[in-house]
Amino acid sequence: MILLAAGIINRMLGFIPRIALPRIIGAEGVGLYQLGYPFFIVLITVITGGLPLAIAKMVAEAEGENRPEQSRRILRTGLTLSFSLGLLFTLVALLSASWVSNVILTDSRVYYTFVSMTPMISIVAVSSVYRGYFQGRQNMIPSALSSVLESVIRIFFMLWFSYLLLPKGMAFAAAGAMLGVTVGEIFGMLALLVQYFFIAKADRLESNPDTAALDTGLHQDKDRQSGTLLRRMLGIAVPVTAGRLVGSFSYLLESIITARSLALAGLATAAATAQYGSLQGMVIPLLLLPGVLSSSLAVSLVPSLSEAAARRDLPSIHKRMHQALRLAMVSGAPFAAIMYVLAVPLCTLMYGNADTAPMLRLMAPFALFLYVQAPLQAALQAMDRPGRALINTLAGAVIKILLILLLASRPEYGIYGAIIAIIVNSILVTLLHYSSVVKLIQLSLRITDPLKTITAMIIMAAGTSYVFYSVPLSGTMWLQFLFAAASGMALYLGICLLTGLISVRDLDRVPFFRRRR
Repeated sequence: MILLAAGIINRMLGFIPRIALPRIIGAEGVGLYQLGYPFFIVLITVITGGLPLAIAKMVAEAEGENRPEQSRRILRTGLTLSFSLGLLFTLVALLSASWVSNVILTDSRVYYTFVSMTPMISIVAVSSVYRGYFQGRQNMIPSALSSVLESVIRIFFMLWFSYLLLPKGMAFAAAGAMLGVTVGEIFGMLALLVQYFFIAKADRLESNPDTAALDTGLHQDKDRQSGTLLRRMLGIAVPVTAGRLVGSFSYLLESIITARSLALAGLATAAATAQYGSLQGMVIPLLLLPGVLSSSLAVSLVPSLSEAAARRDLPSIHKRMHQALRLAMVSGAPFAAIMYVLAVPLCTLMYGNADTAPMLRLMAPFALFLYVQAPLQAALQAMDRPGRALINTLAGAVIKILLILLLASRPEYGIYGAIIAIIVNSILVTLLHYSSVVKLIQLSLRITDPLKTITAMIIMAAGTSYVFYSVPLSGTMWLQFLFAAASGMALYLGICLLTGLISVRDLDRVPFFRRRR
């Protein structure tokens, strides 16, 4: 719930620069900013792709065995590794900035944006380690506070710096926006460091030095036998990083192949670009918006399952997995239903036209697979099976690319061929993840929960559609949409309570409701 709240706030704040930045530096300046940013994402993925998760898992195991000194050693090892890699890649980025700007990107003006982003590499590398440490201790407050603070500071300085540097030219204005992102990352890292200082101070007051020394001695032989912390950390982090790089390169290939396939289908370049932009820039973000909860759930699930696995507590693992899967389904289902039946008014209200509504309606029923996929992948990573998650992701990526080549190049399918490929990919990867989890922990299938969820979705969809189209309200479309969506949500919640998908005991776990009762 803490990460969910921070995620919602950050998503809402994220709309501010998307609206304001183009008004300050124009589309050309935003283009220069966007050209440099993907390289930063790739570098950060290489450095920190799986490292925070590895630290979270190892810290959770140490905390579950009541070994606080081991947790601090893991933190120090992670900081040494991430900071060293951060400095190395910062140097590489600086030395290659001119070559990347002129040869790969073919626009020398990106050079200033590229150089402006390099200080962030080491900053983000350090911050990610502290986030993993707090995650492993199942304390989500530091990460949530730092991410919100980073967003607020980033937005302010992005807009301010780009405005100040605009008189020097568009290239400097774009670089100013990137510098603003750097300032935000600095404040986010400082927020983590301050919180760690106070938490570490409290830990020292509570801990007993003799106990810590005894703890270290008892486990010294065990640590030698299992290898160094660094080797274990890399063993967890490398497959996860590889999996995320597979996703990044899959997305890159998807954009290239889709554009070429649409051209083969006879679509003009401008029209193909517009259709793919509508899919990736409008439809997909709407589908992923309800996934904020399942993503937050996946983050918190890793240390929870790791701690239970360290105790060899299989019943707790089964219980938490069932809870996570049920929560991901139940929370995502009503949003999928709304996006299906109210696709036209939703796209009209959000984007000013309903051209993207057919795409949204086609993908909405399958969004549940995306929401369930996150906790399943987190479970594989928590149970020391990141390699299996990588293989599943790679298999889905290959099938998706092949289907795009096969379907999107045919005139009768066009962009909908790419949509079908994305749907098949989400279903296939989710089923592969689920099969791997079932085999790994002998998880029993609870067919009643999906059946109840789908039934509640269908009834809610019918009720929401009836209210929107048959119960007219005097006012704007926003009012009509919100009233229909709220009525559907109330109906869905009632069905969930009646069928047992949600119970009063579940509501008691939510901090807000617990304080009210």
